Amino acid sequence: GLRVLVVDPVERGRDTLSTHALMRGGVLQLARWRLLDAVRESGAPRLMRTTFHYGEEQIAVDIEPDGEVDGLYAPRRTVIDRILSEAADEAGAEFRYGWSVEDLLTSPNGHVTHAIIRNAAGQRRNIQADVVVGADGARSKVARLVRAHPTHTAPHATASIYGYFDHMPSDGYHWHFADGLAAGVIPTNDDKACLFVSMPPTRFLEGKSAGLERVFLDVLRAVSADLFVRAASGGTPSLRGFAGAPSMLRESAGPGWALVGDAGYFKDPLTAHGMTDALRDAELLARAIVAGREGSGTMDDALLAYVETRDRLSHGLMDVTSRIASLEWDLADVKQLHRTLSREMKEEVAWMRDWDQLRPAA
Repeated sequence: GLRVLVVDPVERGRDTLSTHALMRGGVLQLARWRLLDAVRESGAPRLMRTTFHYGEEQIAVDIEPDGEVDGLYAPRRTVIDRILSEAADEAGAEFRYGWSVEDLLTSPNGHVTHAIIRNAAGQRRNIQADVVVGADGARSKVARLVRAHPTHTAPHATASIYGYFDHMPSDGYHWHFADGLAAGVIPTNDDKACLFVSMPPTRFLEGKSAGLERVFLDVLRAVSADLFVRAASGGTPSLRGFAGAPSMLRESAGPGWALVGDAGYFKDPLTAHGMTDALRDAELLARAIVAGREGSGTMDDALLAYVETRDRLSHGLMDVTSRIASLEWDLADVKQLHRTLSREMKEEVAWMRDWDQLRPAA
């Protein structure tokens, strides 16, 4: 029932820097939105186990099917972004690719009323909107334009390097931990796996002059001899690096505007929970906007309620993620941190299930 315009400076389905492993909550959201079949049909493998490697010790956790959540999935961003945008297109949203927000206009009382958008050719359009949503990443321009400040930060961050490899374990997620380092295997589309290493940002920056491949292989060798042999034997594909950034929650709503995804809530990628929270918060915000249009309160009240709920669901996840990202633990400590993380994720899933019951398949 809403008119929605989406502007995106890049074409549909372009790859982006992202941890795209979905936790149970993310798979639940796709099932609730009737998009999980499209993920399966894309060739993203169903993952039935998560294995934690603490040095030489392995702890395997089977993923028990629950309702329509029959396992975990990690579709490439080239896949999941297209599935989501095509579903929104079919639902009536209008998309303009190659356009981005240049500025916002406000009323005399500071209420955002218009977005000025611009394309690569320099054409501009002035778009009136009841709500402007910034879903434009941790360096959000919308956040800068509305002067949204962090309300909660966590001090720790990891740097990461990743690429897509053949001949990796394909039975599920594999998370490896060694003293001050980590690595992971995320099976995905096209029979490949995202293989990443995580390290302190200082090590990343000090080694960057030697090249990403050298740093990647050095860290991988220190974390897992098996993964190192697998990675080195087939040649190293193109790698991408992320120097790290502290986790933070921003002010994410105000008169006529809101932030969602990394624009409003960014946390270290080591726990691979960003996409799940983004799907969670997309629905939180959509429900708030509908309530603001149709409910008894004002839109501003509804948007502030969105932020309050998001923060309540996020503080625990963000804080335990920061403690894991510190890399300042021994293996017994990080095991306990993973138990805490598991409890937080279970609470999140229980909260999502309270929205409504899964509808019978059409």
